[in-house]
Parts: sequence; C-alpha cells; structure tokens
Amino acid sequence: MIYLALTQTTYLIIGIGVIVLLVVLFFLGYILNKKTPIPEECKNLIDEEKCAGCSNKLCSHYKEEKTGE
Repeated sequence: MIYLALTQTTYLIIGIGVIVLLVVLFFLGYILNKKTPIPEECKNLIDEEKCAGCSNKLCSHYKEEKTGE
C-alpha cells in the first residue's frame, strides 16, 4: 500500500475542494435542467387542472403557464 505523507492541512484543503466541486456540479445541473424545454411528447402528460391549482412557484410549468411563454 502506498502511503502519502500529507499534512492535516492538505487533507482539509482536499476535502473543502471536493465539497466545493460537488456544490458547483449540483448548481450547474440545476441550472441546465431549468433551461431544458419539455419534450413535445411529454407535454400532453401535464394535467392542466392540477397544474393551475398548484402554488409551487419554482416549477417550470408554473412559469410557462403564468407568463404565457
């Protein structure tokens, strides 16, 4: 087994770097998912009555329906 003689500070920097990388990947995935349009074959699966009664303002369907996009 290979043993690397790293200090505690080095392990801390590596750990923080991994956490920052995971957070950046999460937000990048979230933003790209919000920009992805709904496929045409899936638009008929949205129940308009239930969607109009929903108060989730973060839902991408809510924004499209209210702004008329």
